[in-house]
Amino acid sequence: MNAKLAITTLLAGVALLAPQRAHAFCGFYVGKAGGELYNHASKVVIVRDDKRTVLTMSNDFQGNLTDFAMVVPVPTLITREQIHIGDKKLVDRIDNYSAPRLVKYVDPDPCDERRYSVMKKSMAPASAGRASDGHVSAGRSEALGVKVEAEYTVGEYDIVILSAKQSDGLETWLKESGYQVPARASAALQPYIKQNMKFFVAKVNLKEQAKTGSSFLRPIQIAYESEKFMLPIRLGMANADGPQDMLVFTITRKGRVESANYKTVNMPTDADVPLFVKEEFGKFYKATFEKTWKANERRAVMTEYAWNASWCDPCADTPLNQEELRGLGVFWLDEPQPGYSSGYGYRRGMAGGQPMITRLHVRYDAEHFPEDLVFQETGDQRNFQARYILHERFRGNVECEAGQQYVKQLAQRHEHEAVSLAELTGWSRDEIVSKMGADAPGKAPTDERWYKKLWK
Repeated sequence: MNAKLAITTLLAGVALLAPQRAHAFCGFYVGKAGGELYNHASKVVIVRDDKRTVLTMSNDFQGNLTDFAMVVPVPTLITREQIHIGDKKLVDRIDNYSAPRLVKYVDPDPCDERRYSVMKKSMAPASAGRASDGHVSAGRSEALGVKVEAEYTVGEYDIVILSAKQSDGLETWLKESGYQVPARASAALQPYIKQNMKFFVAKVNLKEQAKTGSSFLRPIQIAYESEKFMLPIRLGMANADGPQDMLVFTITRKGRVESANYKTVNMPTDADVPLFVKEEFGKFYKATFEKTWKANERRAVMTEYAWNASWCDPCADTPLNQEELRGLGVFWLDEPQPGYSSGYGYRRGMAGGQPMITRLHVRYDAEHFPEDLVFQETGDQRNFQARYILHERFRGNVECEAGQQYVKQLAQRHEHEAVSLAELTGWSRDEIVSKMGADAPGKAPTDERWYKKLWK
């Protein structure tokens, strides 16, 4: 892998508003589509309350660790006490917990009149930079307009906090310090220098890395106070060879998080899809995201999940417990709160209030995302998840009149599933129908004998 100057970036999810189904979120959970779908998706967890932020950055870097360098603009000077090594397992946990999901309903016996009326409703179609030992002297740094504000070793990382007066001076300092800086770095650094931001620069300390016994880089976690609720992404585009994927997981006290300077859209959700999608859910979701992203002119932030952290329905993973939330930086859990009562299970109580988890997916490049991501916490506590639904047909005896009607309605449902899948993904109807097999539109039998022969 080529050496590079890297900034950790986030996936923020934008989605199209889609009609909600009438029934509650329930059903049997059968699969999820998480961050592993994207080869170069970086993940960031942001805990935010008032002006306080805890930022956990999980790198997707692959290659020789001597090639790793990370330069992150930060709004204020970061002290040693504000830097920690995070737990990759916790980042993976919140990814798995909030991932787009697939659920399945099994049709009840249509000849059971007590359940058939409910089943009929469920059948109705829904609306659809290389690090080195290079050292720049204090005098040389001053001549370049660069000041080393602080130096720390935290875990396996050697960290330098810099301030700079000019972007070309900072670029030269980085090069003379052994970082291989992309050609467009100076222009990318300039806006942050104008805002008097500091630069958090990290490289791997190979001796300390060997002590961890880990083959991957652990997340870096920093805490700070700032009026700015934002993520710098422009610097990461300086060496990008195409759009980048970023997953942003926010944890807030009051409500879901949206972008303040780009359109935020909910992913299409609650769509009925054919049964074969279970075996191709990763492929299906990537196609759905791609189509939605393009439909929003490639410049929207996609919401894939927004839900109170205490419970889920259906769950792609168990809710994060208090210890895990604290590990991600949720600092208010133990604060006194009026009306608090302790509890257990998915709807457990928390003294500092139930956090709201928002999962945003951003696919960005310099052309469509010319500004850094700015966020805002809203008061919106409505639950949302990117959820897709399978319906398993009833396979028993259907000799009753209601069963005959059920058989006829299956053709309509299968047609709806095929159309829904084509609209979500852009796949051709012929390809979809061929994969549906006996469930293909127009193949649902109206002859009971054929029905029983096929489904016995």
